[in-house]
Amino acid sequence: MATQTETSDMHGEVREEPRICSETGPAQHIANVTEPVIEDMGYRLVRVQLGGQHRTTVQVMIERPDGTLAIEDCVAVTRILSPLLDVEDPLPGGYQLEVSSPGIDRPLVRPGDFERWAGCEAKIEVREMLAGRKRFRGQIEGFTDGEVRLEMEIEGHDQPQIVGIPFDSIHSAKLVMNDDLLKRAAAATKPPASAEQ
Repeated sequence: MATQTETSDMHGEVREEPRICSETGPAQHIANVTEPVIEDMGYRLVRVQLGGQHRTTVQVMIERPDGTLAIEDCVAVTRILSPLLDVEDPLPGGYQLEVSSPGIDRPLVRPGDFERWAGCEAKIEVREMLAGRKRFRGQIEGFTDGEVRLEMEIEGHDQPQIVGIPFDSIHSAKLVMNDDLLKRAAAATKPPASAEQ
């Protein structure tokens, strides 16, 4: 299932992007209630997860349209979502609300994520068998014509092959934690060099 989200591209133009919705049950209800509010605040919902021993932690992953997030953003969104969820009462009993960034080995939930993270390794699971498999792992080559392009090893071929995975068939996708991803994340968080000598 995918929902539409309006996002700004690097030129400030608004475009709609579907989001892979892997949430079910109470997490899906929380996503449905919170996503419009998060978008109105200028952020994008990445995923809602329930965790903890008795599923008492509600983790809401968000990001700015450019993929960044600061602690102040999490605080601001928490202040708005907390009373909203108190009214909605999505879970029996108490729960802990946690608003966070998607992290380094983040879920990939929009076509733009596959463009932004081209060159990184990802794991993708599809809803139904595709080319004899449900799980794919390889280097992201981008997003073209409604498909994620993934370079991967395929049995019977000497060289890695590029496969196209229809976006609408994806159940879940995430980056794979490895040295290349850590280096890329570290480079992205380095402060710019000062122009003063």
